[in-house]
Amino acid sequence: MKFYVIAGEASGDLHASHLIRAIKTLDSTASFRGLGGDRMEQAGARIVKHYRELAFMGFWEVLLHLRTVLNNLSFCKHDILQFQPDAVILVDYPGFNLRIAKFLKQRGIRVFYYISPQVWAWHSSRVKQIKRCVDRMYVILPFEKEFYARWNFDAEFVGHPLLDALHDFRFNENFIDGNRLAQKRIIALLPGSRRQEIKRMLPVMVQMAHYFPGYQFVVAGLSHIGEPFYRQFIHHPDI
Repeated sequence: MKFYVIAGEASGDLHASHLIRAIKTLDSTASFRGLGGDRMEQAGARIVKHYRELAFMGFWEVLLHLRTVLNNLSFCKHDILQFQPDAVILVDYPGFNLRIAKFLKQRGIRVFYYISPQVWAWHSSRVKQIKRCVDRMYVILPFEKEFYARWNFDAEFVGHPLLDALHDFRFNENFIDGNRLAQKRIIALLPGSRRQEIKRMLPVMVQMAHYFPGYQFVVAGLSHIGEPFYRQFIHHPDI
């Protein structure tokens, strides 16, 4: 079978890569193409646009990059029609993916959604759109299945994909090398995967270091964003 997969951020890329590998264990001839990142590519997918080109969040950032967003949507729609997949797998990223789902439904292409948008926390009315456009919803939290049931939509609970990520995790022995990291207990700061998100969240997180002098704070960063971008928001000698 041919699958088109759309993951618009780093976490989606990670979780989609595990999904691709799992599908391949069931169908070794399955082929994958789509929007995503390095992990999906390593899993065997043909990536036609990297999530770095898709990661816009918030009303103003989307508005400022509206032409790029519309071009990405147009490119994706055209590429899907050219590829002619048996099904499209959407991974979270609702602002983009729900628009694609509507387009696909109008053309009779099967839509599978993996990792539900958090409609139970905001815009629950979007469930109506999901019911119209999504053939099957695969959720990762048990209560999400119950939430969709209240809307008369049968979602399937498949477990949280972080369990797969933890299973494959290999500790980097060079992370703690006898320097100051080895002297204190560590608190990790996780500011997100998008530049605007990091710009807004990291300065607030860094302020917490003043309240925990006995701990070493480290920042979880993404290689494609680069350390200099993170450093401009870190004004603390012990981070």
